[in-house]
Amino acid sequence: MNFKLDRDLIFFDIESTGTDVVKDRIIQIALIKYYKDGSDPIEKNILMNPQYPIKPDAIKVHGITVDMVRNKPTFKEFAVELLDFFDDADLGGYNSKRFDIPMLIEEFARVGIDFSVQNRRLIDAQQIFYKMEPRTLKAALKFYCGQNLENAHDAMSDTKATAQVFWGQIEKYKGVNYIDKDNQIIEAPIKNDIQAIHDFISNDNNVDFTGRFSRNSEGYIVFNFGSNKGQEAYKNPNTLKWILNKDFPAQVKNIAKAILDGKMK
Repeated sequence: MNFKLDRDLIFFDIESTGTDVVKDRIIQIALIKYYKDGSDPIEKNILMNPQYPIKPDAIKVHGITVDMVRNKPTFKEFAVELLDFFDDADLGGYNSKRFDIPMLIEEFARVGIDFSVQNRRLIDAQQIFYKMEPRTLKAALKFYCGQNLENAHDAMSDTKATAQVFWGQIEKYKGVNYIDKDNQIIEAPIKNDIQAIHDFISNDNNVDFTGRFSRNSEGYIVFNFGSNKGQEAYKNPNTLKWILNKDFPAQVKNIAKAILDGKMK
């Protein structure tokens, strides 16, 4: 694979104790870093002790038991190493915007580190896939690469498959136009250009990954849930304070605080 990069690109995948990005914990993270200078990619595959119960349904998916991670270091012990590895790289994954990235932000927040994605471009191969060929990772690998996915839900196997799928998507959709729901044609949006793909799959209205905040037609941040849905957030300080004291993701709380402090609107 020969990605055209102007910034390092890291594909990563997380296995966890469950699917709640706020309460559950990471037990495995696998990463592959592709360098803009063309150097050979570097892989990391880390098991860690979540210090939190692993749900039986999660074990059925990834097969990682308590005994396998009992004596492993915690996320806190890996935090600095991971932060250095991520550096300022763009991020890639499969369903990463909804799960892996928010969970990573939460883990860093627990150890007092603000892991920012503000200046990173985010490549979610699932979003490309769902827009162009709505299927699963296993089907995507077969469809784009003609390969069968072995050891599904092992983080490193899934990470390698995701990178291969992304390259297969670049190859398959060269020169292919996209017709959106309004019947508007977007000319050849999938190309070997990280910025172009990021722009194509991004939802510019959402302010956070979970979609609790979005922007209205006038550009103001509004609530996207509950009884205040659609209302401009800065006009509702009591709701923002309520968010800060409830079980919301760290990113959502940071946005609420920034609005209260007058740094966002």
